[in-house]
Amino acid sequence: MITAEHLRKAAQGESRSIEHICLELWEPLYGFIYYRVQNREEAEDITQDTFVRTLTYCQRHNTQPDNIQAFMKMVALNIIRDGWRQKQRQGKLISFEEAKPLETVAADEQKAIAERMQIENALTQLKPDQKAVLDLRILKGYSVAETAKMLGKSAAAVRVTQYRALQALAQMLDEHD
Repeated sequence: MITAEHLRKAAQGESRSIEHICLELWEPLYGFIYYRVQNREEAEDITQDTFVRTLTYCQRHNTQPDNIQAFMKMVALNIIRDGWRQKQRQGKLISFEEAKPLETVAADEQKAIAERMQIENALTQLKPDQKAVLDLRILKGYSVAETAKMLGKSAAAVRVTQYRALQALAQMLDEHD
């Protein structure tokens, strides 16, 4: 059991109190951290860092948290989050030559042109009413009610025609792949 006296003495640097706190809290804190990071070495490092930061905080501010275990878990979570943020910011370094930007752009443009031609070809194979519905609904952004009014159909007929047109397009595009 960790008392306020243990915390006070640990904050003053007494090695017995620090050892007592470590013995009491190491295993549950390590388990808490390991569950989140799923890496033994990283969990050990974060557990050590958590103890160091907690004791440093207690020394600097001359205070002892009411619930030291909950306090240490919060410190550990902050360390874990900081690590995740750093990993996200670092990214991956590659040389400009390896990236081959001109080849990548050319390949992307060719792929986009090929896809556009496939879609245009598939659109020409649709029925005229399906083309009209897709043109008004998807390309021009009209609502179902507006499209129905423009085509002289019911809203349900527009929804069914749109559904069937998209299914037909998907099937035609799947056949090309």
